Amino acid sequence: MLDSLDATTDTGAPIIQALFGGTFDPIHYGHLRPVEALAQLVGLKQVILLPNHVPPHRPQPEATAQQRLEMVRLAVKDNPLFTVDTRELERKTPSYTVETLKSFRQEIGEQRPLAFIIGQDSLQTLHTWYKWEELLDICHLLVCSRPGYQNPLSNPEMQQWFEKHHVDTPFPLSQKPQGYIYLAATPLLNISATNIRQRHQQGLSCDDLLPPSIQNYIDSRGLYR
Repeated sequence: MLDSLDATTDTGAPIIQALFGGTFDPIHYGHLRPVEALAQLVGLKQVILLPNHVPPHRPQPEATAQQRLEMVRLAVKDNPLFTVDTRELERKTPSYTVETLKSFRQEIGEQRPLAFIIGQDSLQTLHTWYKWEELLDICHLLVCSRPGYQNPLSNPEMQQWFEKHHVDTPFPLSQKPQGYIYLAATPLLNISATNIRQRHQQGLSCDDLLPPSIQNYIDSRGLYR
């Protein structure tokens, strides 16, 4: 259970509770570094990582749920910005973001700002998500830049929706519990888990793509061969 008490900064502004979900098969610098930059831009004190159990929009993971969880924990164990929540891994059904967000909203109350972090690639396909229209009724969306993706959105109706809710600065995010979209100028890292898995299959080095602890774990478990 998340603590909704003492959820303000020293200046009295509400602390934004931010969530970042993913398959993390494996977790890598393309996940971690943009979110760290986003935290600096927005003033996030904590980001909860949510490993997916059964992602509905992606191929099923190669590593097991337990292996992916262990890699996530290893990747952030010395980083106080991040913590890990296992509620999606504990489900036996597909991980629908809107349902997870509702559970967090119930825990932190109606007034504390809640934000969900996505990449610019996910923003382009958000209209395919389950009950995507409800997302901004529950949370803000914080969008990290991705290589090769630009505004406007390819779907004109989605572009109108984006313009209606978009804010140019992070300040409004702490003033309302939900409802805004902030597109952050985070580092453009062209790293993907798919490419990392392919490189492992080819026997190529991934040392510059993910933390050493994750590389060591992958090697010790013989993953992605």
